[in-house]
Parts: sequence; structure tokens; C-alpha cells
Amino acid sequence: MATEIAVRNATLADAPLMAVIHAHSFDGPSDHPWDEATMAQFVAAPGVICLIGVVAGKDAGGLLIARHAADEAELLTLGVMPACRRTGLGRVLLTRAVDDLHASGATQIFLEVADGNMEALTLYRSFGAAPVGRRPGYYEDGADATIFSLALSDRRSDDGPIADEPFKDQR
Repeated sequence: MATEIAVRNATLADAPLMAVIHAHSFDGPSDHPWDEATMAQFVAAPGVICLIGVVAGKDAGGLLIARHAADEAELLTLGVMPACRRTGLGRVLLTRAVDDLHASGATQIFLEVADGNMEALTLYRSFGAAPVGRRPGYYEDGADATIFSLALSDRRSDDGPIADEPFKDQR
């Protein structure tokens, strides 16, 4: 049986919930949770998408925050509560963000991820994200970050509608 997952845009009233999710989604020594005021700033800021995902039967699930400027976007955070991991929630949140950002004109998303975060690395690579750089000692605990880029295009084909037409021999 598939897990039921709902994703919605966050509102200012969700800032406390977002702070709780963020605080419980990361457990490394360099992770500093963002507080309610920070979350409220993100929700209110132009060009920022804030998504909350909930797994059926759970009070809180996960969140994603991304910032969009011109034709580029930056994934600021993607966190899933321990009780909701391995449900597909991270994938659903990222899929929704990719769709929303693409619809708003973004053509590329950048993100940083700690080299040891295998779950995130696997997720981003499964979307086609490719490493484009490194930030040595980026995190407070000295861990390196890999910078990834994910090109946004129509899922059907980069060629658009013509790819759906049958091939016609032009001879």
C-alpha cells in the first residue's frame, strides 16, 4: 500500500511548525535550526517557496525552502522528520519544488549538500543533479559541501512537442 503524502504552500501561521520540523530534521553537530522568526521571513519574502509535506497519520513531516531569482533557484533547505523518512516525502517535496520553480521561469537549481549525507546525495542524483563545485570546510564541523546543479526542463523532452510526433522520413 502506498503512503499518502500531502504537500502545501506554507503560510505565516506555519512558521512555528516549520521551526519544529527544521530542528528535528537535522542531527549533525554543525546543524543550527532556524527559528520561527527566520521561517516567517522566508514565507513572507518574494521569490521564496516554502513547502510543507505531511505523511498520513503524522503531525509534521517535512519542509522545503527554495529561493528563485531571474532564471535560477537555490534550494535552501530540505528536511524530513525522522518518523517520516523512507516514505518518499523528500522526493515528493523536491518534485513539487521543481515543478513550481520551472513554472515560475527558473531553468536551474543550485544546492549544497554535505559529502556524508548519502540520502540527500542519492535523492539529488536521482533527479539528474550533477556536481559543479565544492566548498571545503563549508560546515561548522569542517565537513565539505558539494555544490550541485539541476537543470529544469520539460519532463517529456528538451525538444518540446515535436518529440511527441511520429518520425517522418524527409526523403
